[in-house]
Amino acid sequence: MTTRAAEQLLPPKLSRRWHYAREQAISFLMQQAVENPDVISLAAGLVDSETLPVEETRAAVEKVLADHGSGKMALQYGTTAGSERLRRLLLAHFAGLEGCDPHHLGVTASQFVVTTGSQQLLSLVCEILLDPGDICLVAGPTYFVFVGNLNGVGAETVTIPCDDDGMQTDALEAALQQLEDEGRLDRVKLIYTVSYYDNPSGRSLSAGRRQQIVDIAHRWSKHHRLFVLEDAAYRELRYDGETLPSVWSCDNSRQTVIYTQTFSKSFSPGLRIGFGVLPRDLVQPLCDRKGNEDFGSANFNQHILATVLESGLYDSHVEQVCAAYRVKRDAMLAAADRWFADLPGVEWVHPHGGLYVWMSLPAQIQTGFESPLFLRAVKEGVMYVPGELCYASPLEERPRNEMRLSYGVQPPEGIDEGMRRLSVAVRAMLDAADGNDA
Repeated sequence: MTTRAAEQLLPPKLSRRWHYAREQAISFLMQQAVENPDVISLAAGLVDSETLPVEETRAAVEKVLADHGSGKMALQYGTTAGSERLRRLLLAHFAGLEGCDPHHLGVTASQFVVTTGSQQLLSLVCEILLDPGDICLVAGPTYFVFVGNLNGVGAETVTIPCDDDGMQTDALEAALQQLEDEGRLDRVKLIYTVSYYDNPSGRSLSAGRRQQIVDIAHRWSKHHRLFVLEDAAYRELRYDGETLPSVWSCDNSRQTVIYTQTFSKSFSPGLRIGFGVLPRDLVQPLCDRKGNEDFGSANFNQHILATVLESGLYDSHVEQVCAAYRVKRDAMLAAADRWFADLPGVEWVHPHGGLYVWMSLPAQIQTGFESPLFLRAVKEGVMYVPGELCYASPLEERPRNEMRLSYGVQPPEGIDEGMRRLSVAVRAMLDAADGNDA
């Protein structure tokens, strides 16, 4: 092709779905981490490399490949819904979390779908339920990558405020009433909640509100069934506090709540295995869509995880992971007390599990990527996730003074130093707001 011909090429016409999903914040955060390698990241939602199960995985791989026949089976294509062996084990594992016998769950292994992490399940649910203009109700704040999934299918998002008990159910009811008054209730398809130690705030939905959300979904299913999508990614990372029932367990019909969980946080993100427990009439539609993408998640990885679950190595590993993260959680809360307690208007959540601490600053201190605080924090050598990213409402309606802090990657001493650096940046902004030298 000549230079002149190349110059005359027209630009590509990209899809509307690309337009919906462009400019993801996670890409900017990764770029910042690469460009500032000396910065302590309190932003990365990665797991601690020291907790990764190398020995357990090596033993499982050796066992999978020890027999020629089983090795070939693991290296072959699998099925779209996932390995039948693994799905039976997931049924038993889920029953253990629910505190009952598998026969009393009210579902079968056929309603379990294995996905490439829980993120794929979230994406697939959006694909099969939501057309452009359909509505999903989410907490504010919420998991910002899921907001990207919603944007990617052209859905409208309605934000429901939260408090320490999670999504406010009276506000959820009021939002649904307003949508009905506007003649748009028929566009509402989904309520999304991160039920345990949520990303980003570390809060859990209270037991009473779990039942209320299911009851609200049943009550407002006037044009079609309104589903609740329960994201339980952090369920097994519990360090203290009460044991809470799943939202799924509050749905006696077993036809309203879509449940998803992942082994990325509790075992290994490198295996990329999550699963969904689906109402019976959503299994085939979801597998139809999934089949268009991958014919099934990595079969070899599924056999590895199945072997780990059968061996009993998984439960002991989760105990080790929780012990390690409990130390890190305590280190971040101690550092918050040490470096921020004397700063007026600074507050933070004390999570009982998960990987995050949510911090709020005085209203006049903005935390966004282009804010003086973010720039000063990077200059001081620390990075966080701006809280405004974790809301789906228009920017002018979002709180601008919050941040998500992760203790997953850093060791305790790195957490303390990162919090110290962050406090220097916050203190400089407070001094500037008071008219003092920064």
